[in-house]
Parts: sequence; C-alpha cells; structure tokens
Amino acid sequence: MKIKTVCATLIFYFYTIMTSYAQDDTSKFSDNRFKMVEHQIVRRGITDKKVLNAIRKVPRHLFVPDDMVKHAYTDGHLPIGYNQTISQPYIVALMTELLKLNGTEKILEIGTGSGYQAAILAEIVNEVYSIEIVEPLAKRAQETIKKMGYENVYIKSGDGFHGWPEHAPFDGIIVTAAPREVPAPLIDQLKDNGRLVIPEGEYYQELRVYIKRDGYLEKKDIIPVRFVPMTGYIEQRSKQ
Repeated sequence: MKIKTVCATLIFYFYTIMTSYAQDDTSKFSDNRFKMVEHQIVRRGITDKKVLNAIRKVPRHLFVPDDMVKHAYTDGHLPIGYNQTISQPYIVALMTELLKLNGTEKILEIGTGSGYQAAILAEIVNEVYSIEIVEPLAKRAQETIKKMGYENVYIKSGDGFHGWPEHAPFDGIIVTAAPREVPAPLIDQLKDNGRLVIPEGEYYQELRVYIKRDGYLEKKDIIPVRFVPMTGYIEQRSKQ
C-alpha cells in the first residue's frame, strides 16, 4: 500500500513538473512573439490591427524546422529546406498589410513554403488558396495547417505561374518568390480593384503592389527585397 502511494506521488510530481515546463515553454514563445511584433514590426511602421493581431496569435516556431525553433522570433528569414525560406516577420507583415484586407476576401498565395503566410492570412480573410511547387513542402505545410485547425486554407502542389483558375477570380494575390516579370495568368485571375503584392526582378528585386483597374495595372514600388526566385515554367521560359 505504501509503495503504491509513493509511486502515485512520484507520478503526480513528475506530471506537475512536465505540465509546468510546457506552460513555461508556451509562455516563453508567446513572450517572444509579442516582443517580435513590437520591436520588429510596429516600430517599422506596420499599423493594421488585423495584421498585428494575426501575427501575435500565430506561433511562428511551429512553421520552422526543429533546429531553427530557437531562432523563430529573430529578425530575419530562416531556411526550411529545399533551398527555400520562411520570410522575415516584418516582410510577412508588410506584404499582408499591402493587400488592404477587410476580412471578407478570397486570397491566392503563390509559394506556400512553410505555410506561415497562409496561416496569417487565414486569421484575417475568408479563404486562402496557396500553391507550392516543391511537393514535400506543400505536404508539410498541409499537415501543419491541419494540426492548427485552419479550415479556410487550401494548399496544393503545382506551378504558381499558372495560378489556380478553378477558384478565380481572387480579391488579392500575394507572391513569395520573385519572377522577372508578373505572370500573365495571375493578372487574369485578379479581380478588378484587386491587389497583387509581389517581389519582382532577378539580381535587383523590388517589392511592388499592382492594382487592377478596368483591366489595367497601376504599379507602386515599395522597398528593395531579396526573395528566392520563382521556378518552374517562368524559369524555363527565361532560358529560351
């Protein structure tokens, strides 16, 4: 009887320690996330409350490889495998803010990567359609998004150059890989008055916003950036 009591006490003690550790760990990530928003994003001029709240909520450390978790809330992009990266938190916030979201939109993302940008969008809009050309990354992102309970994110593996015509038109399109020029199918799949946020260029890249008005595009340069190049059909075409 005494042995059973001692064992039960030890099990309870161990459970209490592990639960406390998990809570401390969660608290640590939460603190780091809030600091990231204040120091890296708010101080750089991002003001959209919907964007800030989404980034405060989404746990970025769940979207990076295990060996990168300790760097999840640092000020920079991180490798996620297959020569791809998860973008710098500020750039994610900036590109999301540039879409000028009101919360009712259907958004197309080209370049799912880790799934982090899709999760941020999912916190704000009605539907997110995301395309990733690297199949293992698409599958990993799908698993992460599913575990987190997002039911308004749809991910597929494919060439983002062609967009997702079955679900077009889109209120906004966000591209997280840099083509030399805007793919024509994306322009076609953008609603009138819709916004396309895209890094454009090869050696020199500029983050740009295109607004579609009566079939024509208005262009606005934002800041110089450095993204991985868009691959697939657009890459092959540039070599011809």
